[in-house]
Amino acid sequence: MNPVAVLRLLPLGALAVASAAWAVDGPVVAGIPVDFILFALTLLGVALFHNYTLYVALSGLATITAYKMLFTGFKTGAGLAGLAGHFGLEWVVLANLFCLLMGFALLSRHFEKSHVPVVLPKYLPDDWKGGFVLLVMVFVLSSFLDNIAAALIGGAMAHQLFKARVHVGYLAGIVAASNAGGSGSVVGDTTTTMMWIDGVSPLNVFHAYVAAGVALVITAYFAAKQQHAYSPIIKHVHQHTHVDWIRVGIVLLILVAAIVTNVVINVHFSSLADLFPFIGVAVWLAILVSIPLRRPDWEVLPETFKGSVFLLSLVTCASMMPVEKLPAASALVALGLGFVSAVFDNIPLTALALKQGGYDWGFLAYAVGFGGSMIWFGSSAGVALSTMYPEARSVGNWLRHGWHVTLAYVVGFCVLYFTLGWHPEPPHKQQPAIVTPGISVPAQ
Repeated sequence: MNPVAVLRLLPLGALAVASAAWAVDGPVVAGIPVDFILFALTLLGVALFHNYTLYVALSGLATITAYKMLFTGFKTGAGLAGLAGHFGLEWVVLANLFCLLMGFALLSRHFEKSHVPVVLPKYLPDDWKGGFVLLVMVFVLSSFLDNIAAALIGGAMAHQLFKARVHVGYLAGIVAASNAGGSGSVVGDTTTTMMWIDGVSPLNVFHAYVAAGVALVITAYFAAKQQHAYSPIIKHVHQHTHVDWIRVGIVLLILVAAIVTNVVINVHFSSLADLFPFIGVAVWLAILVSIPLRRPDWEVLPETFKGSVFLLSLVTCASMMPVEKLPAASALVALGLGFVSAVFDNIPLTALALKQGGYDWGFLAYAVGFGGSMIWFGSSAGVALSTMYPEARSVGNWLRHGWHVTLAYVVGFCVLYFTLGWHPEPPHKQQPAIVTPGISVPAQ
């Protein structure tokens, strides 16, 4: 059957399941709320239909919204009024995330055009340690760039350094390094940025680097050895390439605008944080101010827009879930979420965890960030890199040659647990009362 036809049938089939569940046992199937089943079907569609992810996400959002309106209502009420109230609570988070996703795409292009990625390889050793250091560079770049951009920059440098012969195990290492580098920084990964704009302190995420650093060393060592045996490094020193320091300055300006605005709003004007997307607006003001210095790469925005709508659709779906029915947050649950994120997108998993609360955010950031590296489509960085290297689009090859990523994930998690311990944070936002037709349940 044509995949598009299947996607068109997904909402109807999902609603049929929901209707049957309500009629027989109430809104559950085998003890699982239908909300979560519809969400799982949406994520499964994303995992299966990689070329139609936007359509799957929008179909899932339409289905879940219709189900909530027809059967359960929202936490803010029933029907259209409840839907409007729900978006009244969520619009600032969604607007901030949209502005940051679009703005950071331009930031990444400024960094690429600064020629810094072209100059970096001349500092690499000539043997297998060159591949190791390159992965460390990707890790560092991801700490202040989006992890997708860091992975693509790493992939581009590897293409030059290894004569276009890049081992699948090394590709897995690039994705793992980019996800590890972003896991402890609130500007390095969409998941940690979501935590940040939702009110989680950057300091409560930073200790993810304990696990991420250990994981990086493990996967970088084995991946570099694999690559050296497959195709040794050939350095190309670009003697006549000069860094565009103005573009580097623009990157710093955008990052500083985001960080300072968030700190000022949350420290001095916390009561206003939920009323307006200050962080996203600050990023775009910095971009607009810098236009006379260097023209932004506006051409990347149409594709970025589609990707942003896809991610926001999943985040919105997650915001509608009855998170009070999820298993209580724990270190074991966080460890499991890392494996789940290898199959399902980590953005909605993070949104669910933020709604639920009670996590040690450093553990969660590492789990959903690095965990997605275990399979090529488990993270946006992996999906992006696979467009540059189509041979990476094989789950079997990724697992067989990138086995060190799974090992690194578990070892890193254990090191973090046994050194710093699990220190969960109380829910940082009070959830509104759950309002359903004829029923009112106090907030958890």
